[in-house]
Amino acid sequence: MRPENLDNKTIPLRFFVITFLWSWVLWLPFVLGGLGIWAWDESLRSSLSMPAIILGAFGPGVAALYSIQSLQGRSAVRPFLRSFLSFRFGWKVWLIIFGAMGIANFLAWYLPGFFGFERLPMLLPTILVFPIYWLVMVFFGGGQEEIGWRGYIMPYLESRYGIWLGNIILGIIWTLWHVPLWFIPDSFQVFMPFPAFLIGCIGLSFFFSWVVKASNNKPLSALIAHGTSNAMLPVFPSLVLALDVFQVHFWILEILYLIIGVVAVMSLKKQ
Repeated sequence: MRPENLDNKTIPLRFFVITFLWSWVLWLPFVLGGLGIWAWDESLRSSLSMPAIILGAFGPGVAALYSIQSLQGRSAVRPFLRSFLSFRFGWKVWLIIFGAMGIANFLAWYLPGFFGFERLPMLLPTILVFPIYWLVMVFFGGGQEEIGWRGYIMPYLESRYGIWLGNIILGIIWTLWHVPLWFIPDSFQVFMPFPAFLIGCIGLSFFFSWVVKASNNKPLSALIAHGTSNAMLPVFPSLVLALDVFQVHFWILEILYLIIGVVAVMSLKKQ
């Protein structure tokens, strides 16, 4: 579904309602456990929290499908899903996705070492598993969010507010949607400084918007870009898995994401 199918100034608010309901309801029991409000069996909580986090991350996609079916009818769902089947982005888009995400993560991992900070060891058992891990990240480890974020709601926000403000709004909403994860002990968000995460989400919103446009509006490109950014994290770790430490690597990474995103959108204006 695209803005031209409805009034360009009409934002389908039901998308945000379903997105937050789906995800936050699934995450709520683990938030209550993290806050000490609900006493979970520790082993049960640990075994269920990650599946719940992953399932909750399908919220934007579920909301997109619900919105399309309820606003356009069931016949519109299949063409929307079919739009995600094309990998033909052009080699330059593939190169920029891997290059930009790889370089940003490498620099965030490498540069602090010159100032006395530890270069964290790779978290993957071997780099040979990266292709499999990358596929998992694209379809289950974050990339699937883009069915809703960039695949569905981004065109509405950009149509009404423009590419700059539209993606700032989307980046803020995207950040707020993650908030419950800061209260789930098994999530990586507990180690992430929230302001840095917000900066990174806005930057990646800009970059993913560029990716979709540069790929001739093939929304699968956003899944690839999001999955790639997440897949780089254990290769060039930017998080110290400890509380009450200054996450210098992560701050650098999120600022680099913002710079990359701004440059990407500025390049659109020159085309």
